Amino acid sequence: MSPSSPLPDAATAPPSRLRRGLTVRHIQFMALGSAIGTGLFYGSSAAIQAAGPAVLLVYIVAGAAVFMVMRAMGEMAVRIPVPGAFSEYATEFLGPFAGYVTGWTYVFEMLVVAIADVTALTLYMGLWFPDTPRWIWAAAVLLIIAAVNLRHVKVFGELEFWFTLVKVAAIVAMIVGGVALLAIGSGVGSTAPGLSHLVDHGGFAPNGPMGLLAALTLVVFAFGGVETIGITAGEAEDPDRAVPKAVNTVPVRILLFYVLALGVIMSLVPWTQIDGEASPFVQIFEALGVPYAPHILNAVVVTAAISSINADTFGSGRMLYALAESGQAPRVFTSVSRAGVPWASVLVMIAALVVGVVLNAVVPENAFEIIASLATFATVWVWLMILLSHLAMRRRMVRDGVRADRFPVPLWPVASWAALAFIIAVIALLAVFPETRIALVVGVVWLVLLGAVYAVALRKPRQRLG
Repeated sequence: MSPSSPLPDAATAPPSRLRRGLTVRHIQFMALGSAIGTGLFYGSSAAIQAAGPAVLLVYIVAGAAVFMVMRAMGEMAVRIPVPGAFSEYATEFLGPFAGYVTGWTYVFEMLVVAIADVTALTLYMGLWFPDTPRWIWAAAVLLIIAAVNLRHVKVFGELEFWFTLVKVAAIVAMIVGGVALLAIGSGVGSTAPGLSHLVDHGGFAPNGPMGLLAALTLVVFAFGGVETIGITAGEAEDPDRAVPKAVNTVPVRILLFYVLALGVIMSLVPWTQIDGEASPFVQIFEALGVPYAPHILNAVVVTAAISSINADTFGSGRMLYALAESGQAPRVFTSVSRAGVPWASVLVMIAALVVGVVLNAVVPENAFEIIASLATFATVWVWLMILLSHLAMRRRMVRDGVRADRFPVPLWPVASWAALAFIIAVIALLAVFPETRIALVVGVVWLVLLGAVYAVALRKPRQRLG
């Protein structure tokens, strides 16, 4: 479809063969769980060390930008609820090449993150079964994920709901316990608690502006995955109601969980003592006298890893299905089971995870880090394309005289342009710090490779939305 074509909507989009079975409850918890995982339970230590207590401001600013990304995607998803979501919107409003690059970049992002989570899960299981070969746990979780993702989509949604509930319950327990420790004046270890910890050890922003900027890329990556909510629109029972509810409530909850949880932690433990050697969540549970605190948290992070692998497999499989329908991936990926599940896409993702686990066991660690760094670039790239697609959609709506009365983004257009500037700034920051520079380099190489394949081998995509 050309840029001058009329704006498509749900009525003009061809029906999908995928079955709608995700409820409001499923989608809300999926979107919430996608951004709450090991990045909070363990990975937040690196962001704290980079920025100190001021990392709370970084989470707030990044959360606001992510909220605008989700609102932009939500407006498009309500108007055009199709599988593939943001890849389809990029194709529709920015051109076939933009959709092709966005879709495949998202698939690769989900695959890399899932490989990392499978590897992490095998390490977690080592706490309980140190003598058991890791590949056994990897094989077991992949069989579970395959079984879930090959069933009706409602089975997937229900499992994600319960997985997320476990993670949320653990965070709420930590916050409540931490507030109780603050109230009674009992610290973690020999340290007296208090809000003064937020300013006493070098100030609120001890590492200055550069520390805040260094933490920004870490924080943005922690929010990666929230865009998966756009993938659910094509299988939501009532996308007009489910998507807005999920988009409006999840960002606030994420900010509460991240900002409030880390604020409590840094009030109980000076930020200088949060070095990643031990999870601050374990420290708080132990201070509360909770027996077997490390084992309880280990069970939570195992659940978080399975949840992430499950969601990544769902999202990447549906994206492959949409790319194949558009002629941008092999047609076999459009194969759908009687339950309405794109089984070929799911099986390919499972097979890729198996290969990834094997490679991770034999490839040197630094090589895997180079590959994994692409996930950071891929996350912000997808967000960038979502915002650009939404801006292009709004321009077409103005041209066609279509009212923006279906879940419009707030503070239009100032907030949208501010979010776009934020995403571009994050991409630029990847080049500033040596630790993240490789992400930008690998990301550019990835885009060049995709461009070469598109120019040489890809046939013209089939028009889909109009």
